[in-house]
Amino acid sequence: MQALEGIHHYFRKAARSMDVGERIETLLATPLREVKVQVSIELDSGEIRTFHGYRVQHDNSRGPMKGGLRYHPSLTLEECAALASLMTWKTAVVNLPYGGAMGGICADPSQLSFKEMERLTRKYVDQVQDMIGPTRDIAGPDVNTNPQVMTWLMDQYSRFHGHSPAVVTGKPLELYGSKGREAAAGRGLLYITREILRDVGLPMKGTRFALHGFGNVGSHTAQQVWEDGGTVVAVSDVLGGVYNPQGLDVPGLFEHVKRTGTVTGFSGGRACTHEEVLASDCDVLIPAALGPTLTRANAGSVQARVIIEGANAPTDPEADELLEKRGVLVVPDILANAGGVTVSYHEWVQNLQHLTWEEERVNAELEKTMKEAYDRVAQIARSRKVSLRTAAYTLAIGRVGKATVLRGI
Repeated sequence: MQALEGIHHYFRKAARSMDVGERIETLLATPLREVKVQVSIELDSGEIRTFHGYRVQHDNSRGPMKGGLRYHPSLTLEECAALASLMTWKTAVVNLPYGGAMGGICADPSQLSFKEMERLTRKYVDQVQDMIGPTRDIAGPDVNTNPQVMTWLMDQYSRFHGHSPAVVTGKPLELYGSKGREAAAGRGLLYITREILRDVGLPMKGTRFALHGFGNVGSHTAQQVWEDGGTVVAVSDVLGGVYNPQGLDVPGLFEHVKRTGTVTGFSGGRACTHEEVLASDCDVLIPAALGPTLTRANAGSVQARVIIEGANAPTDPEADELLEKRGVLVVPDILANAGGVTVSYHEWVQNLQHLTWEEERVNAELEKTMKEAYDRVAQIARSRKVSLRTAAYTLAIGRVGKATVLRGI
Protein backbone atom coordinates (compact mmCIF):
# COMPACT_ATOMS: atom_id res chain seq x y z
CA MET A 1 0.00 0.00 0.00
CA GLN A 2 1.39 3.41 -0.95
CA ALA A 3 2.20 5.96 1.78
CA LEU A 4 -0.69 8.25 0.82
CA GLU A 5 -3.19 5.38 0.99
CA GLY A 6 -1.92 4.35 4.40
CA ILE A 7 -2.08 7.84 5.87
CA HIS A 8 -5.56 8.36 4.44
CA HIS A 9 -6.61 5.04 5.96
CA TYR A 10 -5.57 6.15 9.44
CA PHE A 11 -7.15 9.56 8.91
CA ARG A 12 -10.48 8.09 7.71
CA LYS A 13 -10.56 5.59 10.57
CA ALA A 14 -10.32 8.37 13.15
CA ALA A 15 -12.57 10.80 11.26
CA ARG A 16 -15.35 8.24 10.97
CA SER A 17 -15.08 7.30 14.63
CA MET A 18 -15.61 11.02 15.33
CA ASP A 19 -18.50 11.18 12.84
CA VAL A 20 -17.25 14.41 11.26
CA GLY A 21 -19.29 13.76 8.12
CA GLU A 22 -18.24 13.04 4.56
CA ARG A 23 -17.97 16.68 3.47
CA ILE A 24 -15.72 17.77 6.33
CA GLU A 25 -13.68 14.59 5.92
CA THR A 26 -13.09 15.41 2.25
CA LEU A 27 -12.29 19.04 3.10
CA LEU A 28 -9.66 18.10 5.67
CA ALA A 29 -8.07 15.38 3.53
CA THR A 30 -7.65 17.45 0.36
CA PRO A 31 -4.45 19.53 -0.08
CA LEU A 32 -4.85 23.26 -0.65
CA ARG A 33 -2.25 23.30 -3.42
CA GLU A 34 -0.05 20.87 -5.34
CA VAL A 35 2.71 22.32 -7.52
CA LYS A 36 5.08 20.60 -9.93
CA VAL A 37 7.95 22.69 -11.33
CA GLN A 38 10.67 22.24 -13.90
CA VAL A 39 14.16 22.66 -12.42
CA SER A 40 16.76 22.92 -15.18
CA ILE A 41 20.44 23.47 -14.44
CA GLU A 42 23.77 23.32 -16.21
CA LEU A 43 25.90 20.47 -14.89
CA ASP A 44 29.65 20.86 -14.36
CA SER A 45 30.13 19.05 -17.67
CA GLY A 46 28.17 21.73 -19.52
CA GLU A 47 25.20 19.40 -20.07
CA ILE A 48 21.73 20.81 -19.40
CA ARG A 49 19.60 18.55 -17.25
CA THR A 50 15.99 19.00 -16.16
CA PHE A 51 14.67 17.71 -12.84
CA HIS A 52 11.13 17.72 -11.48
CA GLY A 53 10.45 19.61 -8.26
CA TYR A 54 7.36 19.56 -6.06
CA ARG A 55 5.72 21.50 -3.25
CA VAL A 56 2.45 20.37 -1.70
CA GLN A 57 0.67 22.63 0.79
CA HIS A 58 -1.94 20.69 2.70
CA ASP A 59 -3.58 22.96 5.28
CA ASN A 60 -3.17 26.46 6.75
CA SER A 61 -6.13 26.67 9.11
CA ARG A 62 -3.91 26.74 12.23
CA GLY A 63 -1.06 28.84 10.85
CA PRO A 64 1.58 28.92 8.11
CA MET A 65 2.48 25.58 6.58
CA LYS A 66 5.62 23.68 7.60
CA GLY A 67 7.32 20.79 5.90
CA GLY A 68 10.51 19.20 4.72
CA LEU A 69 12.54 19.47 1.55
CA ARG A 70 13.58 16.06 0.24
CA TYR A 71 16.00 15.18 -2.58
CA HIS A 72 15.51 11.60 -3.75
CA PRO A 73 15.51 9.86 -7.14
CA SER A 74 12.13 8.22 -6.51
CA LEU A 75 10.33 11.24 -5.05
CA THR A 76 6.81 11.72 -6.44
CA LEU A 77 4.04 14.25 -6.08
CA GLU A 78 1.93 11.61 -4.34
CA GLU A 79 4.63 11.02 -1.73
CA CYS A 80 4.85 14.75 -1.08
CA ALA A 81 1.07 14.91 -0.68
CA ALA A 82 1.17 12.06 1.84
CA LEU A 83 3.93 13.65 3.90
CA ALA A 84 2.29 17.09 3.74
CA SER A 85 -0.90 15.70 5.24
CA LEU A 86 1.12 13.81 7.85
CA MET A 87 2.73 17.10 8.86
CA THR A 88 -0.68 18.72 9.28
CA TRP A 89 -1.68 16.05 11.79
CA LYS A 90 1.74 15.96 13.45
CA THR A 91 1.87 19.70 14.15
CA ALA A 92 -1.70 19.58 15.43
CA VAL A 93 -0.93 16.70 17.82
CA VAL A 94 1.87 18.69 19.48
CA ASN A 95 -0.24 21.86 19.21
CA LEU A 96 2.12 23.95 17.08
CA PRO A 97 0.55 26.88 15.16
CA TYR A 98 1.31 25.29 11.80
CA GLY A 99 -0.25 23.37 8.95
CA GLY A 100 1.47 20.77 6.81
CA ALA A 101 3.54 20.99 3.65
CA MET A 102 6.19 18.92 1.87
CA GLY A 103 8.38 19.31 -1.17
CA GLY A 104 11.56 18.36 -2.89
CA ILE A 105 13.28 17.39 -6.10
CA CYS A 106 13.37 14.08 -7.89
CA ALA A 107 17.17 13.82 -8.00
CA ASP A 108 19.99 11.64 -6.67
CA PRO A 109 22.38 13.87 -4.68
CA SER A 110 25.08 11.18 -4.78
CA GLN A 111 25.35 11.82 -8.53
CA LEU A 112 25.68 15.60 -8.18
CA SER A 113 28.66 17.73 -7.23
CA PHE A 114 28.57 20.32 -4.46
CA LYS A 115 28.15 23.16 -6.98
CA GLU A 116 25.47 21.24 -8.89
CA MET A 117 23.55 20.79 -5.64
CA GLU A 118 23.78 24.51 -5.00
CA ARG A 119 22.54 25.39 -8.50
CA LEU A 120 19.73 22.86 -8.19
CA THR A 121 18.58 24.26 -4.83
CA ARG A 122 18.70 27.88 -5.94
CA LYS A 123 16.81 27.14 -9.18
CA TYR A 124 14.15 25.27 -7.22
CA VAL A 125 13.73 28.30 -4.94
CA ASP A 126 13.36 30.51 -8.01
CA GLN A 127 10.42 28.36 -9.06
CA VAL A 128 8.59 28.28 -5.69
CA GLN A 129 9.65 31.53 -3.98
CA ASP A 130 6.27 33.14 -4.60
CA MET A 131 4.42 30.43 -2.64
CA ILE A 132 6.72 30.01 0.38
CA GLY A 133 7.73 32.47 3.09
CA PRO A 134 8.06 33.00 6.88
CA THR A 135 4.30 33.53 7.25
CA ARG A 136 3.17 31.23 4.43
CA ASP A 137 5.22 28.03 4.16
CA ILE A 138 8.44 27.29 6.05
CA ALA A 139 10.72 24.57 4.70
CA GLY A 140 13.11 22.36 6.66
CA PRO A 141 15.65 19.56 6.10
CA ASP A 142 14.52 16.08 5.17
CA VAL A 143 16.08 13.11 3.37
CA ASN A 144 19.34 14.06 1.57
CA THR A 145 19.13 17.72 2.56
CA ASN A 146 21.08 19.39 5.36
CA PRO A 147 21.99 22.76 6.93
CA GLN A 148 23.97 23.75 3.84
CA VAL A 149 20.97 23.19 1.56
CA MET A 150 18.81 25.16 3.98
CA THR A 151 21.34 28.01 3.84
CA TRP A 152 21.17 28.14 0.04
CA LEU A 153 17.38 28.18 0.24
CA MET A 154 17.38 31.04 2.75
CA ASP A 155 19.91 33.03 0.75
CA GLN A 156 18.13 32.60 -2.58
CA TYR A 157 14.73 33.46 -1.10
CA SER A 158 16.25 36.54 0.56
CA ARG A 159 17.44 37.77 -2.85
CA PHE A 160 13.78 38.12 -3.82
CA HIS A 161 12.25 39.19 -0.51
CA GLY A 162 15.00 40.71 1.63
CA HIS A 163 16.71 39.17 4.66
CA SER A 164 14.43 36.27 5.65
CA PRO A 165 16.03 33.67 7.96
CA ALA A 166 12.59 32.47 9.13
CA VAL A 167 11.73 31.08 5.68
CA VAL A 168 13.52 27.86 6.54
CA THR A 169 14.62 25.91 9.62
CA GLY A 170 17.48 23.52 10.18
CA LYS A 171 20.07 26.17 9.33
CA PRO A 172 23.65 26.22 10.71
CA LEU A 173 24.09 27.94 14.06
CA GLU A 174 26.24 30.55 12.34
CA LEU A 175 23.26 31.53 10.17
CA TYR A 176 20.34 31.72 12.60
CA GLY A 177 19.89 28.02 13.34
CA SER A 178 18.76 26.76 16.75
CA LYS A 179 20.82 24.99 19.34
CA GLY A 180 19.49 21.47 19.91
CA ARG A 181 17.96 21.19 16.43
CA GLU A 182 20.15 18.39 15.08
CA ALA A 183 19.34 15.96 17.91
CA ALA A 184 15.73 17.14 18.37
CA ALA A 185 13.94 14.21 16.72
CA GLY A 186 15.93 11.69 18.74
CA ARG A 187 15.55 13.65 21.97
CA GLY A 188 11.81 14.06 21.44
CA LEU A 189 11.53 10.33 20.85
CA LEU A 190 13.41 9.72 24.10
CA TYR A 191 10.89 11.83 26.02
CA ILE A 192 8.02 9.82 24.51
CA THR A 193 9.88 6.57 25.29
CA ARG A 194 10.17 7.52 28.93
CA GLU A 195 6.41 8.13 29.14
CA ILE A 196 5.53 4.86 27.40
CA LEU A 197 7.88 2.76 29.50
CA ARG A 198 6.43 4.28 32.66
CA ASP A 199 2.91 3.37 31.53
CA VAL A 200 3.79 -0.24 30.62
CA GLY A 201 5.89 -0.73 33.75
CA LEU A 202 9.34 -1.08 32.19
CA PRO A 203 12.37 0.70 33.66
CA MET A 204 14.63 2.37 31.12
CA LYS A 205 17.68 0.67 32.59
CA GLY A 206 18.02 -2.74 30.99
CA THR A 207 15.15 -2.34 28.53
CA ARG A 208 16.28 -3.73 25.17
CA PHE A 209 15.96 -1.58 22.05
CA ALA A 210 16.31 -2.40 18.35
CA LEU A 211 16.59 0.40 15.79
CA HIS A 212 15.87 -0.12 12.10
CA GLY A 213 17.56 2.86 10.49
CA PHE A 214 20.64 4.76 11.65
CA GLY A 215 20.29 8.15 10.01
CA ASN A 216 19.67 11.39 11.89
CA VAL A 217 16.69 10.05 13.88
CA GLY A 218 17.97 6.53 14.51
CA SER A 219 21.52 7.50 15.48
CA HIS A 220 20.50 10.26 17.86
CA THR A 221 17.82 8.04 19.39
CA ALA A 222 20.36 5.26 19.98
CA GLN A 223 22.68 7.71 21.70
CA GLN A 224 19.91 9.24 23.84
CA VAL A 225 18.54 5.82 24.85
CA TRP A 226 22.02 4.50 25.73
CA GLU A 227 22.83 7.60 27.80
CA ASP A 228 19.49 7.13 29.61
CA GLY A 229 20.38 3.56 30.61
CA GLY A 230 18.69 1.56 27.86
CA THR A 231 20.34 -1.41 26.14
CA VAL A 232 20.61 -1.18 22.36
CA VAL A 233 20.78 -4.77 21.06
CA ALA A 234 20.40 -4.24 17.29
CA VAL A 235 20.73 -1.48 14.71
CA SER A 236 20.74 -1.39 10.93
CA ASP A 237 21.33 1.05 8.11
CA VAL A 238 20.89 0.81 4.34
CA LEU A 239 23.82 -1.65 4.03
CA GLY A 240 22.89 -4.09 6.80
CA GLY A 241 22.79 -4.53 10.54
CA VAL A 242 24.62 -5.58 13.68
CA TYR A 243 23.25 -7.49 16.67
CA ASN A 244 24.47 -8.20 20.19
CA PRO A 245 21.99 -9.66 22.70
CA GLN A 246 24.15 -8.34 25.56
CA GLY A 247 23.98 -4.80 24.21
CA LEU A 248 26.01 -2.86 21.68
CA ASP A 249 28.73 -0.43 22.72
CA VAL A 250 26.96 2.64 21.30
CA PRO A 251 29.90 5.08 21.60
CA GLY A 252 32.11 2.48 19.91
CA LEU A 253 29.48 2.02 17.20
CA PHE A 254 29.43 5.77 16.59
CA GLU A 255 33.21 5.80 16.17
CA HIS A 256 32.94 2.90 13.72
CA VAL A 257 30.24 4.71 11.69
CA LYS A 258 32.34 7.86 11.71
CA ARG A 259 35.26 5.94 10.21
CA THR A 260 33.40 3.73 7.74
CA GLY A 261 30.06 5.42 7.07
CA THR A 262 28.05 2.33 8.02
CA VAL A 263 27.15 0.13 10.99
CA THR A 264 28.16 -2.98 9.04
CA GLY A 265 31.46 -4.52 10.01
CA PHE A 266 31.26 -3.32 13.63
CA SER A 267 33.24 -5.76 15.75
CA GLY A 268 31.02 -5.36 18.80
CA GLY A 269 28.30 -7.67 17.44
CA ARG A 270 27.44 -10.14 14.72
CA ALA A 271 26.21 -9.11 11.28
CA CYS A 272 22.46 -9.38 10.73
CA THR A 273 19.84 -8.49 8.14
CA HIS A 274 17.18 -5.80 8.24
CA GLU A 275 14.53 -8.46 8.83
CA GLU A 276 16.50 -9.87 11.75
CA VAL A 277 16.59 -6.42 13.35
CA LEU A 278 12.80 -6.12 13.01
CA ALA A 279 12.33 -9.59 14.48
CA SER A 280 15.04 -9.31 17.15
CA ASP A 281 14.46 -10.29 20.78
CA CYS A 282 13.84 -6.84 22.23
CA ASP A 283 11.34 -4.89 24.30
CA VAL A 284 11.13 -1.79 22.09
CA LEU A 285 11.45 -1.64 18.31
CA ILE A 286 12.07 1.74 16.69
CA PRO A 287 11.58 1.80 12.89
CA ALA A 288 13.53 4.86 11.75
CA ALA A 289 14.23 4.15 8.08
CA LEU A 290 12.55 5.28 4.87
CA GLY A 291 9.40 3.75 3.45
CA PRO A 292 6.95 1.21 4.83
CA THR A 293 9.02 -1.07 7.07
CA LEU A 294 6.39 -3.10 8.90
CA THR A 295 4.01 -4.95 6.59
CA ARG A 296 1.61 -7.84 6.70
CA ALA A 297 4.49 -10.11 5.66
CA ASN A 298 6.74 -9.38 8.65
CA ALA A 299 4.46 -8.03 11.40
CA GLY A 300 3.96 -11.52 12.80
CA SER A 301 7.68 -11.94 13.45
CA VAL A 302 8.00 -8.82 15.63
CA GLN A 303 8.89 -9.79 19.20
CA ALA A 304 8.89 -6.30 20.72
CA ARG A 305 6.19 -5.32 23.21
CA VAL A 306 6.33 -1.70 22.08
CA ILE A 307 6.92 -0.09 18.67
CA ILE A 308 7.82 3.60 18.60
CA GLU A 309 7.73 5.05 15.09
CA GLY A 310 10.82 7.15 14.50
CA ALA A 311 10.21 7.27 10.74
CA ASN A 312 7.25 8.72 8.85
CA ALA A 313 4.65 6.11 7.87
CA PRO A 314 6.77 3.02 8.65
CA THR A 315 3.77 0.74 9.41
CA ASP A 316 1.16 -0.08 6.81
CA PRO A 317 -2.49 -0.49 7.91
CA GLU A 318 -2.54 -4.29 7.57
CA ALA A 319 0.51 -4.60 9.78
CA ASP A 320 -0.96 -2.10 12.23
CA GLU A 321 -4.10 -4.19 12.63
CA LEU A 322 -2.11 -7.40 13.12
CA LEU A 323 0.11 -5.77 15.73
CA GLU A 324 -2.89 -4.35 17.58
CA LYS A 325 -4.56 -7.79 17.68
CA ARG A 326 -1.36 -9.24 19.10
CA GLY A 327 -1.32 -6.61 21.85
CA VAL A 328 1.77 -4.80 20.59
CA LEU A 329 1.63 -1.15 21.64
CA VAL A 330 2.39 1.13 18.68
CA VAL A 331 3.27 4.80 19.27
CA PRO A 332 2.42 6.57 15.99
CA ASP A 333 4.79 8.73 13.97
CA ILE A 334 2.66 11.87 14.30
CA LEU A 335 3.40 11.79 18.04
CA ALA A 336 6.68 9.90 18.42
CA ASN A 337 8.87 11.76 15.92
CA ALA A 338 7.40 15.25 16.36
CA GLY A 339 10.49 16.45 18.21
CA GLY A 340 12.13 17.62 15.00
CA VAL A 341 9.31 19.89 13.91
CA THR A 342 8.87 21.13 17.49
CA VAL A 343 12.43 22.46 17.65
CA SER A 344 12.05 23.73 14.09
CA TYR A 345 9.18 25.80 15.48
CA HIS A 346 11.51 27.06 18.21
CA GLU A 347 14.04 28.08 15.55
CA TRP A 348 11.33 29.91 13.60
CA VAL A 349 10.21 31.75 16.76
CA GLN A 350 13.79 32.78 17.53
CA ASN A 351 14.26 34.05 13.97
CA LEU A 352 11.06 36.09 14.04
CA GLN A 353 12.00 37.65 17.37
CA HIS A 354 15.71 38.07 16.51
CA LEU A 355 16.65 36.11 19.64
CA THR A 356 18.86 33.14 20.47
CA TRP A 357 17.84 30.57 23.08
CA GLU A 358 20.29 28.44 25.05
CA GLU A 359 20.10 24.69 24.45
CA GLU A 360 18.78 24.07 27.98
CA ARG A 361 15.72 26.18 27.18
CA VAL A 362 15.20 24.47 23.81
CA ASN A 363 15.33 21.02 25.40
CA ALA A 364 13.07 22.04 28.29
CA GLU A 365 10.46 23.44 25.90
CA LEU A 366 10.71 20.28 23.80
CA GLU A 367 10.21 18.00 26.78
CA LYS A 368 7.19 20.00 27.95
CA THR A 369 5.58 19.87 24.50
CA MET A 370 6.18 16.14 23.99
CA LYS A 371 4.93 15.17 27.44
CA GLU A 372 1.79 17.30 27.14
CA ALA A 373 1.04 15.78 23.71
CA TYR A 374 1.55 12.24 24.99
CA ASP A 375 -0.65 12.81 28.04
CA ARG A 376 -3.47 14.15 25.87
CA VAL A 377 -3.22 11.31 23.35
CA ALA A 378 -3.08 8.67 26.10
CA GLN A 379 -6.12 10.21 27.78
CA ILE A 380 -8.13 10.01 24.54
CA ALA A 381 -6.97 6.43 23.96
CA ARG A 382 -8.15 5.40 27.42
CA SER A 383 -11.47 7.25 27.34
CA ARG A 384 -12.43 6.11 23.81
CA LYS A 385 -10.81 2.67 24.11
CA VAL A 386 -8.88 3.13 20.89
CA SER A 387 -5.25 2.73 19.84
CA LEU A 388 -2.72 5.49 20.38
CA ARG A 389 -2.68 6.05 16.61
CA THR A 390 -6.42 6.58 16.37
CA ALA A 391 -6.28 8.76 19.49
CA ALA A 392 -3.51 10.92 18.00
CA TYR A 393 -5.43 11.39 14.74
CA THR A 394 -8.59 12.13 16.74
CA LEU A 395 -6.80 14.89 18.64
CA ALA A 396 -5.30 16.33 15.45
CA ILE A 397 -8.51 16.19 13.41
CA GLY A 398 -10.42 17.86 16.22
CA ARG A 399 -7.97 20.76 16.38
CA VAL A 400 -7.69 21.24 12.61
CA GLY A 401 -11.40 20.79 12.04
CA LYS A 402 -12.36 23.31 14.70
CA ALA A 403 -9.90 25.89 13.35
CA THR A 404 -11.25 25.37 9.83
CA VAL A 405 -14.85 25.86 10.87
CA LEU A 406 -14.09 28.87 13.09
CA ARG A 407 -12.23 30.62 10.28
CA GLY A 408 -15.02 29.94 7.82
CA ILE A 409 -15.19 27.60 4.88
